[in-house]
Amino acid sequence: MTATKITPVLENQLLLQLGDRLKRLRKAQRMGTVEMATRVGIARNTLRAIESGDPAPSMGSYLRVMSVLGVSGELALLVGDTLQPAPTGSAAAQSRHARPAVQVLVSTDSSQHEAQDLQSIALHRVAVDLVKTEPALLIKAQATLTRWLNSDNSRSTSLWKEWDDILRRRTWRKVLGRTRRAQELRQASPLITVLPDEVRKAVLDQISMLKRGVVLGDVQGETAP
Repeated sequence: MTATKITPVLENQLLLQLGDRLKRLRKAQRMGTVEMATRVGIARNTLRAIESGDPAPSMGSYLRVMSVLGVSGELALLVGDTLQPAPTGSAAAQSRHARPAVQVLVSTDSSQHEAQDLQSIALHRVAVDLVKTEPALLIKAQATLTRWLNSDNSRSTSLWKEWDDILRRRTWRKVLGRTRRAQELRQASPLITVLPDEVRKAVLDQISMLKRGVVLGDVQGETAP
C-alpha cells in the first residue's frame, strides 16, 4: 500500500465507490429512484449519474442526496475542526495528545472485473478531454471508425454505427457511464486509438497502483510498498 496524491484514476474510483454506497443506502431504505429524485429535487437521470459516480452532477446535488440518506453528517468532519490543525495558542494546540490520524484505503476488486471497467472508463475520460482540446484527434478517431465500418466485421457494426453518432454529436456521457451498453461501446471504441502512448501508460500505471491499494490521509512513517 502506498500513500499518494489524488490522480484522475483514483478520483474516478472514489466517485464510483461513493455512487455505489449512495445507491446501496437508498435501496436499504427501500426508496425507488422516482421517490428519491423527488425528495432531493433532481431529475432521475441526475440521480442515476450520481449513483454511477459521474463527476458531471454538481457537488450540491451530491450533498442533497447524502442529506436525504442521512449521511451528510460525515461531511461535517471535513468542514469542522476535528481533522484540522488546532488554532495557535488554543488549548487543543497545547495538548499533548496527538491529532487523530485518519487513513483511508482505496482499492479495486479485480475479481469482479472492477479494475478492468475502471481502466476502460479512465482511458475514455482522458480521450474525451483530449479530443475536446484537440479537434484533429476527433477527426482521426472518425477516420478510424470509417475504416472499421468499411470492413467485413459485422459483429460490431451496430456498435460502430452508434459510435458514429456519438462522435458527430459529441454525446460522451453515453460511453462514460456504467451501463451494460456503455461497456459494450467502450469495448468497440475508436476513441482510445488516438491516445498517445505516454498518456495510456500513465493511466495504466495508476490502475496498477490502485490494484495494490492506495492510502489517503495522514501518513506516519514509511508504508509498505
